Amino acid sequence: QVQLVESGGGLVQSGGSLRLSCAASGRIFSIYAMGWYRQAPGKQRELVAILTSDSDTNYADSVKGRFTISRDSAKNTVVLQMNSLKPEDTAVYYCNAERVKQFFSTSYCDYWGRGTQVTVSS
Repeated sequence: QVQLVESGGGLVQSGGSLRLSCAASGRIFSIYAMGWYRQAPGKQRELVAILTSDSDTNYADSVKGRFTISRDSAKNTVVLQMNSLKPEDTAVYYCNAERVKQFFSTSYCDYWGRGTQVTVSS
């Protein structure tokens, strides 16, 4: 089974920075994309940033210029560097691995981490 474990959330003041990390483990042969989503109370889960194996990136408009996603495909890890944080960035952040193929498997599946809380105080 594939597991995603996030780390790096916490409480920070407005204007501060946080670095989120996510490591995927299991009998992983390949991962097409790894990314971060977030869900604030009372709101739907939304894409924050995603990075494909082709090095294509996609960021939510609200985080462009402030957040940077990076990935180590060899280690199956993804990092989200968050700078100039705002109170509206407060949410639970979830790591996602898209189209994961495991060894000895012919299917592709998506996986989610359990989430890490990010709270930005004003």
